[in-house]
Amino acid sequence: MPSDVLVSEPVHTQVKGVMLRRLPSVHDLRGMLSFCEIDSHVPFSVRRYFVVSAVAGDASRGAHAHRTLHQFLTCVHGRCHVIADDGESRQEFVLDNPSLGLHVPPLVWSTQYRYSPGAVLLVLASDVYDEADYIRDYDQFLQLARAR
Repeated sequence: MPSDVLVSEPVHTQVKGVMLRRLPSVHDLRGMLSFCEIDSHVPFSVRRYFVVSAVAGDASRGAHAHRTLHQFLTCVHGRCHVIADDGESRQEFVLDNPSLGLHVPPLVWSTQYRYSPGAVLLVLASDVYDEADYIRDYDQFLQLARAR
């Protein structure tokens, strides 16, 4: 790893299990290179990724939780806001740099919104798509979150 790469430890947040991570990046005359090493920076094995783009400025995405799935979000272009909610605490994050990642563990309600024009959100997921893993009703989520 080049010596000018800034590496930081994950930052615990107000929301249970949610961690903000400054990913390594290298800046030089050619631009910026930001990277993520799965075993070092993402706290789970990645089985799937998806990209969210072309979101209208007033639209939101997410607005659900997962029973077992972990996600790692990074906005690789532009900016988006993320609200994470564990049923007791809620916190807003601004992902505005490809060297900033957010780990959203299971049983955390997550909503992404206020996408800037042209924003691209990359999401790494711990498993393949499974509709049964989604919790789309907020009241049901609260019941499950309080029971844990």
